Amino acid sequence: MTNRRPYVLGGFLLALSVLVAFILVDVLATVFFAITVAYLLIPLRRWLEERGLSRWIASVISTIAAGIGVVVVLSPLVVILFLRLNDLVALASFIPDSFSIDLFGFFYQLTLDDAFAVGFSLLRSVARTTAFAAPVILIKLTLFGFLVFALLLSGDSVGRTLLALVPEEYHHAATSLNTRARETLFAIYVLQAATAVGTFIIAILVFWVLGYDYVITLATIAAVLQFIPIAGPSFLLAGLAVYHAAVGDVVAAGLIIVVGGVFVAWLPDILIRPRLAKETADLPGSLYFVGFVGGLLSLGPVGIIAGPLAVALLAEAVSLLSEELNVEDAPEVPTNGKIPNDNASQSPDGTANDS
Repeated sequence: MTNRRPYVLGGFLLALSVLVAFILVDVLATVFFAITVAYLLIPLRRWLEERGLSRWIASVISTIAAGIGVVVVLSPLVVILFLRLNDLVALASFIPDSFSIDLFGFFYQLTLDDAFAVGFSLLRSVARTTAFAAPVILIKLTLFGFLVFALLLSGDSVGRTLLALVPEEYHHAATSLNTRARETLFAIYVLQAATAVGTFIIAILVFWVLGYDYVITLATIAAVLQFIPIAGPSFLLAGLAVYHAAVGDVVAAGLIIVVGGVFVAWLPDILIRPRLAKETADLPGSLYFVGFVGGLLSLGPVGIIAGPLAVALLAEAVSLLSEELNVEDAPEVPTNGKIPNDNASQSPDGTANDS
């Protein structure tokens, strides 16, 4: 008689996982990101262990490496703000004390004092929201670090436990899905970095053609903003358009919105992500784009990872089913609609006769 205890415990684990996910719904995105990062860092931890380090030390170093990666992504904005602060102040001095809008018979005059009043009001609102959210963000970052470390420390045992619940004849399928998940996650993070680099290169050309002075600075800001879902470099382009409109250069404002929007904000996502998805994750660009956009619109920022991952696992499951059913080896149906009859008898002269 088959021992049902492992499967009963596995079902209990699944039900308990759903309950925990429901209770921890507010930090579910943080948990998901931590799992994906730890999943990718396990090979690094194993490599460090092979060099003689203990499991605990290797997990600490791998977790620190993840933190350094986050700092490397965000640090350019801080450095640019520090280096270009005087230039920003100088640009602000060119803004006129007032400017007028005359459109379709409506005339409106906005003074610099009014603009500053609105700006300071928005700044106070953002500062107040940030002050309230700061403790929550700090807690989530701490939770992220602890989760990554804990998963690195015990990830192998969790993986072996889950694999043991899978019947032995399906271990090949589980291993294939595991490999596809790891390759897809690696590709997603690589694609994000590659898209940022592509944005930097394209932005340099666009800002140079449009006649901007600080081309490298603006291109760096656009590349870093590429890591922000949905809006991305649009924040920078909108700010530049507002500045041009404030100084009365409506043509420049329109150019940066149209040209910059197409080549800096839109083109890298369309040009780079689908092409590299095929090379790095063996996933067709169309499927990756569906997963990326669908996941982003359905789940928010976490959908950037969850969407393509779900699509990749679905594609792998279809491939496994096709392999199991020997679809590639199945005979093709003739165009005349008749199915070949292997039992057809043959006449003495070699011609086939239907029985």
